[in-house]
Amino acid sequence: MDKQEIYALLRDRGLWHEVTEHPAVFNMAEMAQVQLPYPQADAKNMLVRDDKKRSYYLLTVRGDKRVDLKAFRARYGTRMLSFASPQDLWELLQLTPGSVSPLGLLNDTQHRVQLYLDAELLGGCGLIGVHPNDNTATVWLRTAELIELLRHQGSTVVVAEFAPQE
Repeated sequence: MDKQEIYALLRDRGLWHEVTEHPAVFNMAEMAQVQLPYPQADAKNMLVRDDKKRSYYLLTVRGDKRVDLKAFRARYGTRMLSFASPQDLWELLQLTPGSVSPLGLLNDTQHRVQLYLDAELLGGCGLIGVHPNDNTATVWLRTAELIELLRHQGSTVVVAEFAPQE
């Protein structure tokens, strides 16, 4: 699904959403230069895989958090983890680097990627800001509705605890 198809799906499902269009951004440093209506709800996403390339995980956390892959591995009992390649990203989610988003799971027809979503994104204002499979916009959604949408499509979504920053 591309950006316009994502927007149409959200409208068709009657899900509240708000869109912030912006220049293409490829990392959180560039995103920090964009004026956002809900900066505390902006999410950072990374696709990781185990050392056998059998299990893939999309880790989605608050934008100001760092993810310790060793701590994640210990907490959730995974094999050794590393970042997935751009080729993996395209093959699994039809996304390019810089556009990684939980909404990419809508393209994962074989449900090979499991989403681990930071529990903190359910608290606070209860919103999450993610790319609509395109890094030229951020779409703001209610976090609980995003989870429901993805689970309805057959995706595995785990509300996860990530080690606090030190």
